[in-house]
Amino acid sequence: MRERTCGLLMPISALPSGEGIGTLGSEAYRFVDFMKEAGQRVWQVLPLNPTNYGDSPYQSCCANALNYYFIDLAKLVEEGLLTKREVRAADLGSDARRVDYGKQFYHKIALLKKAFGRFRRTEDFDSFVKRGEYADFSVFMALKEKFSHRAWTEWDEPYKTYDEEVISAFEKEAREEILFWQFTQYIFLRQWHALQEYVHAAGIRIMGDIPLYLAYDSVEMWKYGSLLFRVDERRTPAAVAGCPPDAFSDDGQLWGNPVYDWEGMKRDGFAWWNKRIEDNLRLFDILRIDHFRGLDRYYAIPYGAPNARVGEWVDGPKEALFADKLGYDIVAEDLGVIDDGVRRLMKYVGYPGMKILEFAFDGRRENEHKPTNCTENYVAYTGTHDNMPLKQYIDDLQGEYLDRFVSDLEREGAAMGVRVYTSSARAMTRSVIRLAYASRANTVIIPMWDVLAMGGEARINFPSTVSPANWSWRFKKKDFSESAKKFLKSLAIRANRVYNMNK
Repeated sequence: MRERTCGLLMPISALPSGEGIGTLGSEAYRFVDFMKEAGQRVWQVLPLNPTNYGDSPYQSCCANALNYYFIDLAKLVEEGLLTKREVRAADLGSDARRVDYGKQFYHKIALLKKAFGRFRRTEDFDSFVKRGEYADFSVFMALKEKFSHRAWTEWDEPYKTYDEEVISAFEKEAREEILFWQFTQYIFLRQWHALQEYVHAAGIRIMGDIPLYLAYDSVEMWKYGSLLFRVDERRTPAAVAGCPPDAFSDDGQLWGNPVYDWEGMKRDGFAWWNKRIEDNLRLFDILRIDHFRGLDRYYAIPYGAPNARVGEWVDGPKEALFADKLGYDIVAEDLGVIDDGVRRLMKYVGYPGMKILEFAFDGRRENEHKPTNCTENYVAYTGTHDNMPLKQYIDDLQGEYLDRFVSDLEREGAAMGVRVYTSSARAMTRSVIRLAYASRANTVIIPMWDVLAMGGEARINFPSTVSPANWSWRFKKKDFSESAKKFLKSLAIRANRVYNMNK
């Protein structure tokens, strides 16, 4: 990541499709074509893990499992595992702009089960199952079905406590159900690797995303409990994760994820984390680690607290986790409460950090997110999946805040030799993108909703909330217009970010 390059943030779920959610099918390939023709060379996706309560990919039920909702049904039709009529008859959601996760849950899984019933088990599939990479996930999901999809804490004894003899008996009892969940992972990987090959042939790299934490209702908590997490003998968390109060929230952010027992993990050389990172780097060319600051110190909130006002900072693994990972293609999400400890860790690992231009234009010359203050070893963004789309952010500014934004934008443009336009929120959004491209940051990633200067309707997530508006926004085919393509390509050329344009 030491060459000047650029790319787009586009979650798989947000791609167009006729299946109620973005998939690994034809529209993903069409998006790759769009990126190539627009001079873009990095495709950043959100985590590929299955979603849990709240539909968040950052609250997954399994660290290494893959989201079966992204399996493309049209490809299963081509393989003779489904019929077009069966797919058309399934109600997977009719809103082209929103994912209906309830309909995915009830109807897509039913279609995948139908496909599994017609699937002829091959030597390759048998070998895949024998490797056991998704065995824990498959057993966990089969048990969830046995207990009406309730959390593991509500399962009957003796299943709620992992016991090898009990699970061995269950594996015989529910063999087909367990094999079905193995099938979802097998098909996902087959479709993913085909797409990955196409992406690489276009000269594009994929940036994946690894959540720092897992959900309490997860395979890892159920099976490993105190081996990985700070819990008591009943696997009740001693503390949960979040962020302290700040200028944006008097209550802070209460995420509720169980926190890791880093001292325990250190005893086996962080084996679980090492495997997690290596597994992700087989799926992706570049890996972004979310909430990187939590690996230096993390904010721990007492379990059962109503908000994040009361908590303490506790040491994470710090440099010890990364001693054998220097030089990896990792991006550190170094946002939030940044102190000297985080700065020391960032200096040690040498990974690129992140700069968010939505935070930049506040009138303070020392603001580290300003394009003029951004140095090479960073990824510059207009915003992330947690931010308001930039156009809406600007639209919402009033009075002195808007005046400050405009004057700061103009000052940055003059300093960088970039012409900026301030006649409208849309014009300012495009001007901020120009400044990102012109910055010294080696990599620039622009969310697709900002490329198109979309408003608040396109926001992907409102942090620390559960809402049908979260993680559900989708794009339509018409959004990927020639004008958007030309805008991006012209910026890439002008900013010298097209080093492998001919690939």
